[in-house]
Formats: sequence, structure tokens, C-alpha cells
Amino acid sequence: MTAIIHKPISQLKITWRLLPNEFILPDDPVDDIDHPLLANGVRQSVVDSPELMQDALIVSNFALCAAVDDRTICKAPDWMYVQPVQPSPHNYPRRSYTPHTEGTVPVVEMEFLSATYGDEYSVKYTEEIGKWFFYEQVIKVPRYVIFRSHTGKIEVSALESDRYDHQNSDENGCYLIPGLNLFLGVWQGTREGRTGYWLRWRTAGGEMLLWPEERTENERQRAENERQRADRQQQDKELAETLLEQGRQRNQEILARLAALGIDPE
Repeated sequence: MTAIIHKPISQLKITWRLLPNEFILPDDPVDDIDHPLLANGVRQSVVDSPELMQDALIVSNFALCAAVDDRTICKAPDWMYVQPVQPSPHNYPRRSYTPHTEGTVPVVEMEFLSATYGDEYSVKYTEEIGKWFFYEQVIKVPRYVIFRSHTGKIEVSALESDRYDHQNSDENGCYLIPGLNLFLGVWQGTREGRTGYWLRWRTAGGEMLLWPEERTENERQRAENERQRADRQQQDKELAETLLEQGRQRNQEILARLAALGIDPE
């Protein structure tokens, strides 16, 4: 990849102004029907963690903004996690996010590649600013993830010395995402009618963060196991009571026979 830059990066004027109300955001269609499913899957496994949800912005296909040389630039990552974010001062939904003005820099940006690439790898700074350049040189996002859902290939780049450096996975094929303190990896299976590769979170101990339906199924299975355990305990109790009653009846029969023979057991 060769950068096309009109002037040195150090000379770019970057400011953090809010998106003007009159700014018209692009209404581009989603490139791939898998994208919303993938983004929702990455989000839904962290919603059960209060420490990850507090003051956080977790969005997909959402405007991330900055001004470069007085030009307002917006990119829409396929998935973005920011924490902390200041509460919106308006009573209408937030439609964009500007770092340093509304909160901190995003912890991680993710792009899900379609069959045809967009500007996910673009390091250009011309009339069109590429996503790679925007995340690396303008926003300075610590982790940039590119995922090919059709093949299951994942690339994680870390911002080191103002440049993205490709990271190697651990022995489990996962990548640490600082700020979330979770490991990101690939899982293959079926969910919401889609069979293929998915991104999943794991803890440092290797435990996978579950989706809501998995948590529900675990709770159902736990309740079923508890019911079966209670049933076994009740059955054991009833058996013990039956054996005790049988023993008492046998004792009464023996006493009755002894009495009939004129024998006093005392």
C-alpha cells in the first residue's frame, strides 16, 4: 500500500468539532446482509457486563467525525466501542460521535469485508480520506480489526509509534483488545439463520462470552438440572420413608407372632 498524501501528516490541521446540524450524512446501503448480524453478535455478548456498558457507546454503521484541514470528515465503522462517552445533551438520538469533544477515542474499530473491498485498507489522503488513514492518523484508534466473514480470516492492527502494526494471535487464535480487557477470536456455527464464521469475545481465562439465547439456554438447562436434582432428592426421601414403613410393619408382624406364642420380647 502506498500513501498518497498532499502534505506531511504532521502539518494536517485536525480539530474536534461537533457535526453541524445541517451536515447531511450519507445514506449508503449496507454492503452485505451479514454485516448487521455480525455487528449485533459482537455487541450482544457484552451487554450482560455492567462494567462494559456503563457510559459506553457501542454502535455499528455510525458516523465517527473529525475535521481535517477544516473539512468535516465522517466514517461509519461496521462496529465501534467507545468508553467513556459523555451523555448526549439532546433529547433526540445521537447521530454522530466526535472524540475529545464528546468523550474519549474509540477503543476499537471493526470493518467486515464484503466480496468487494471499500476503503478499509486505504491510507490515502486526497479528496477522499481512506478509513485506514482516518483511524490511524486522524482518530488514532488503538485497535483496528478487519474481518472477512466468508473465510473467517481476522486481522488485528495495533497503533504503535503512530502506525498500525499487524498483531499475532495467541495460542488460541485470539487477540487481546485493551480497554475491553477481552480477547477477540473467530467462532464457526449457526445463529439467526446464518451459518458461517462469527467474531466472539473470550475472557483472559478462555471463557467465551455468551449471546442472550445461550445465556437463556444455560439458565434453562440449569433450572432443568435443579429440577431433576430436586426430583431425585424427593424420590430418595420417599424411598427412605417407604423402607422405614416396611421395616416398622415387619417389626409389628414379628411382635404379633411372638405375642401369639406367648413370648414377651421385653
